Amino acid sequence: MRFIGLDGFRRGWVAVSIDGDSSDVGFHTDVAGALSAPFQRAAIDIPIGMSDDGERRCDRLARDRLDPHRSRVFTGARRWLWEDHGDPDLANCEASRRGQKKASRQLWHLGAKIMEVDRFVRSHRALDIREAHPELVFLRLHGQPLPSKKSEQGAALRRELLINAGFTEIDDWLSNGRIGTGARADDVCDACAVALAARDCRGSLPEGTPPTDTHGLAMQIWF
Repeated sequence: MRFIGLDGFRRGWVAVSIDGDSSDVGFHTDVAGALSAPFQRAAIDIPIGMSDDGERRCDRLARDRLDPHRSRVFTGARRWLWEDHGDPDLANCEASRRGQKKASRQLWHLGAKIMEVDRFVRSHRALDIREAHPELVFLRLHGQPLPSKKSEQGAALRRELLINAGFTEIDDWLSNGRIGTGARADDVCDACAVALAARDCRGSLPEGTPPTDTHGLAMQIWF
């Protein structure tokens, strides 16, 4: 059975697949290409299922779980931000008019990927595609929140955890496999982590039957 973990980067998506005892990494320009081959389950580090006001219980629970690193979970994704507006300032004016929180620039620039995944998931409902968060996976593997992935210590610890989880080729992926793709080392590590969420699914936030959005998509984060 094949399981896939996806993490976005500037030029597209890192896709890490696990099939039995083997694993592989690929780099794709779009989600459709990354998920073109048959798979049992896929997990993506991107919001799936969005409320009109950008508030989701799964985000609050994930932030609580990662405390004191709550900012590692982005919040506030709303379809209308990108469907109705092409300018972040205009979108935030509308958010203020609605009495909602403004979108950060970081969230705004994730909009193209958020909407790409949203369109794909809504048009491929028979596929098992779930939202996952790599930091929750690393927390599960390590037992406590990790140092920043941008730090030398944090990067080394994530690599060690992934090797212990079975990604024996991670060093080659980080040093050679991603060269020329535009993907960063931490993008590859995050894709590995959400691939583990796809294969293992050890837990979710919230647990049990999740709330759904207006399109029937679950608002739930797996790890």
